[in-house]
Amino acid sequence: MSQIVGAIHHVANRTREEVKDAAGAFGDAQHVERHFVDLTFKFIGASGLPKMDVVGTADPYFVAKLDDQLSFVSTVKPNTLSPVWNELWKVKNVPNTATLTVEVLDKDNGNITDDHIGKFTTSVSAGAKECAIESMSLRRNRGTFWLNIESTPSTDAKAERRQYVFDGPIRFSRHFSPTVGRLTNLNDARLYSTWKIYIKGVKMFFGDTVQHWNRNYKAAQTIFQGPTSIAVRSTIQAGHRMLYARSTTNGFGVINGPEDIFRLLLHGNVGGTECAAPGSPSPYAHRVKPAVYTYIIAVEDDSFRFSETGAAFFVDFASKHALHANCAPAVRYSGEFHPRPEGGWENFSDDIPDDRVRWELVIDNNSGTYSPDPLMLPDLQELLQYNFPGFTIHALDRNDPRLIHSRESCRAYALDKRGVRQEDLQPHIHTGEETLSHSALLQGSTPDGGPRGVEGTAVGEPVVN
Repeated sequence: MSQIVGAIHHVANRTREEVKDAAGAFGDAQHVERHFVDLTFKFIGASGLPKMDVVGTADPYFVAKLDDQLSFVSTVKPNTLSPVWNELWKVKNVPNTATLTVEVLDKDNGNITDDHIGKFTTSVSAGAKECAIESMSLRRNRGTFWLNIESTPSTDAKAERRQYVFDGPIRFSRHFSPTVGRLTNLNDARLYSTWKIYIKGVKMFFGDTVQHWNRNYKAAQTIFQGPTSIAVRSTIQAGHRMLYARSTTNGFGVINGPEDIFRLLLHGNVGGTECAAPGSPSPYAHRVKPAVYTYIIAVEDDSFRFSETGAAFFVDFASKHALHANCAPAVRYSGEFHPRPEGGWENFSDDIPDDRVRWELVIDNNSGTYSPDPLMLPDLQELLQYNFPGFTIHALDRNDPRLIHSRESCRAYALDKRGVRQEDLQPHIHTGEETLSHSALLQGSTPDGGPRGVEGTAVGEPVVN
């Protein structure tokens, strides 16, 4: 640990003069002509954080925001007061007058909210920065944070129209449903897992277009309209917070190429490493799983969030897509997707090694809750090809016969060749198993005022898209 702290202080001493120059530039920002820049942030680390836990020290992470337009959430560093992150964040088309705000928090596993350590604000001028972390209430120094910013002039002729474009690296996180730890016999950990991938360039393909909730869809009306909708949303939002909570047990990684996407789709993989959850190992652990996934692309952070459509935690929630979207009134896009070998699952044989197959992703707009515009499917296809080069992307309308055939062939192969059970294709629970919705009810009221103990849907009610 002393070596880590020493390394951080070495960086600080070496760049102290550069920090002074950056501070001077910040003071003169009001006299600088506004233009657009492409930025690379390197969040190095922090030291001198206060002890936050009764047992241990702290589990720090941070949330960085650019003018409240775009955010970056770091990994959690367990049991340390001198975390080292060395995490990168690239953003295009940023006004040179923008402000970066960083809040440092202490992760409390098992709690919905985390403890605030402190925050700071700085300009986006280039150079190394040493920033004092201050308490919001007492204005006390709560440690020191180091970062470095690289800045180059934007080359995008449309920078004014599409500002704050995330440009990588493409990071992912894997989350388990909190109910998974209470199971003694887990058949497939993937049915209790969800993934979030921060994809880049969303505004370059979608602009400011979003897909609002479908006012003609009964399930969506239940969530977003009428006197009982607050109670319904409160349950779904509590479930979302529990499902996507930052934790020291999350899986984290970076997508560098198609092989990284390939690994996320394996039977025995729930993150960047093989599944460590309880359960019997699958004989197909190293094979791509023929499965259908429910996804949304979020407006708030342009993240691609997904889980298997048969995920157990969907039980008793009014909408799968609303759970992933945290009941957002709009998303960038939503639907389902599935992987397939070139030529389709109906023409595939397990005798062919997966690394000798050309893999494709078939994605659609099958979401009743948000009913995405089918005219934007070509834009969706281009967005995914931009993020996942090496995969052939097919974007098809929910009513396209080719989609229906491909999806059902995927499911048929899972049932006939991979030992997947029919019940695993749709959300279900086993006798005595606690549902995520029930756990969410026990967490109490939510920020939008939902009362505790009010359920969104009846137990056993079928979940919809």
